[in-house]
Amino acid sequence: MLEILFAVLMFMIFGKILIFALKAAWGLMHILLTVVFLPLILIGMVMAGLMYLALPILIIVGLFALFGGARA
Repeated sequence: MLEILFAVLMFMIFGKILIFALKAAWGLMHILLTVVFLPLILIGMVMAGLMYLALPILIIVGLFALFGGARA
């Protein structure tokens, strides 16, 4: 009986820890993508001669940043 209780509680606790870890990893990946990779991709596109594609993307992202605001 104690083994069943232990197993249930263990799954509950480690399930919550797993969900928290996934949320934290998503937050870190979101920051990494927006702060590091998006500017690198845009700079790479400009250096490769894709200015006509990089500029509209930069304008769209800028408008979302300006008017979208941060969700807290």
